[in-house]
Amino acid sequence: MTRFWVCVAGAGFFLAFLIFHSRFCASRLPLPLHFAFKISWRPEEALYRLDVDWPKYSEYFTGATFCVAVDSLNGLVYVAQRGDNIPKVLVFTEDGYFLRAWNYTVDTPHGIFAASTPHEQSVWITDVGSGLYGHTIKKYNSFGDLVQVLGTPGKKGTGLNPLQFDNPAELYVEDTGDIYIVDGDGGLNNRLIKLSQDFMILWLHGENGTGPAKFSIPHSVTVDSDGRVWVADRGNKRIQVFDKDTGEWLGAWNNCFSEEGPSAVRFTPDGKHLIVAQLNLSRLLLVAAPPVGSIGDCSVISTIQLADQVSPHLLDVSGKTGAIYVAEIGAKQVQKYVPVKSYFSSFGS
Repeated sequence: MTRFWVCVAGAGFFLAFLIFHSRFCASRLPLPLHFAFKISWRPEEALYRLDVDWPKYSEYFTGATFCVAVDSLNGLVYVAQRGDNIPKVLVFTEDGYFLRAWNYTVDTPHGIFAASTPHEQSVWITDVGSGLYGHTIKKYNSFGDLVQVLGTPGKKGTGLNPLQFDNPAELYVEDTGDIYIVDGDGGLNNRLIKLSQDFMILWLHGENGTGPAKFSIPHSVTVDSDGRVWVADRGNKRIQVFDKDTGEWLGAWNNCFSEEGPSAVRFTPDGKHLIVAQLNLSRLLLVAAPPVGSIGDCSVISTIQLADQVSPHLLDVSGKTGAIYVAEIGAKQVQKYVPVKSYFSSFGS
């Protein structure tokens, strides 16, 4: 028996093949023909696509873009960049139009978070600079006016009273006003701190190490709708999970990060997936969120492979559209990826 594997490209090609083969075999042994078809219709469908029109004008990116935050309530996107004699914070619309820039009291931004309510628009920035405003976490309004400073400006440290930071990496602010801070992008501290809305310490985990609730460069933090805090423990190549009320350690994921640790974590608006950035691999992972009561193992649903040396540092996700905004320190830009609606049918509803 003669068996042929055929990838069907079109009816015309297939018909021509049959005619040729029947004539070729007629002058030889009349063996019976049996075909086994391996049909390839199209490649795997992408779950996100690049929005090539965001922003409308990319020349506003004049430094290394370290972080990005989305104010979904007001349709704004904040980008913080580093460099000399440049605006440190850029403000765009979610449609990509540039609105304004500001620079007041920002030294060396690392992380940024937009925490807005119907009564207040606020932007929080972690500053790792060594100048007068470094080693702090600062709250601004949308126009760059300084509202609040956490930490000891210009002085790194490990103290809790008064509170001190050393290279604070990122923060996440809940609607209640509670704040989660990962402090220690290569500095003295490797800790996760929860503060109340009046800046009192509610709980913390603060020791360098590889065991549960210990960290090596905690780089990003987010909170899901089920009351769990997710920390990108970059140096340990894992994500650790905690109960947001008690600080209890719930588990860790490390099976997805054998090549490189996570640098950023954010959930999709429906809470079903976690978006994870891997800096040196220039890759984003779409990971299935586990059910309540079980952390289990990391399960990658899809990936977005960026260009070499793009280096996605931190990211944010629009709570309305599900779009991913990625701050790329290698490419010195922020790019926007929009979900394919056939897969994420609930986004934007």
